[in-house]
Amino acid sequence: MLISTAYAMGTAGGQAGQAGGLAGFLPIIILFAIFYFLLIRPQQKKAKEHKAMIDNLKKGNRVVTSGGIFGTIVSMDDTTLGLEIAEKVKIKVARANIAALISDNEAATKPKENN
Repeated sequence: MLISTAYAMGTAGGQAGQAGGLAGFLPIIILFAIFYFLLIRPQQKKAKEHKAMIDNLKKGNRVVTSGGIFGTIVSMDDTTLGLEIAEKVKIKVARANIAALISDNEAATKPKENN
C-alpha cells in the first residue's frame, strides 16, 4: 500500500515539473518578442532602406557622408564614390559611408558660406 502511494506521488510531481519548465521559458519568449519588435525589426528595415539608397546613387546627386562631408558625386566605382566637395576639390569615399541623399529642397535652404 505504501509503495503504490509513492508511485502515484512521483507521477504527479513529474507532470508538475514539465508545466513549470514551460512556464519558466514563457518570460524568455516574451522578452525575445519584445526585442524583436522594438530593436531587431526596425534596424533591419533601416538597413534595407540604406542599401536601396546606396544602390540608387548616380552622378550629380548631392550626398552627405557619415563624417558630415557634403559633396556632389562626380565618379562611381563598385565600392567607392568620387565626391566634389568644393570647386576642383575631389575626394574618394566608400559607398557604405554615404549617410544620406540631399534633396534639392534641402540644398536650396542650406545657408551660403561667406568668403
